[in-house]
Amino acid sequence: MTARKLLYKPFGLLAGAGAGLVAGIVFKKVWQVASGDDDAPDALDQDRGWTEILLAAALQGAIFAIVKAAVDRGSAEGVRRITGTWPG
Repeated sequence: MTARKLLYKPFGLLAGAGAGLVAGIVFKKVWQVASGDDDAPDALDQDRGWTEILLAAALQGAIFAIVKAAVDRGSAEGVRRITGTWPG
């Protein structure tokens, strides 16, 4: 592993943790608007149907993936602007 990748690793981990927090907040807001319900269904909630649980899981997964990709890409571009080299 090159020194550049090693130096980027902690920055990437912090950015990833932040992305997870942001994605959780975005998902909660999107779910509230889409369903009118404050809480997303839990897979073990017997009062919720399969469709609702699987739609919530798919939406949550998509939001997390999009936010993570955006943060990863933005972080890499930020590092390139600062250092002049791509971190990967």
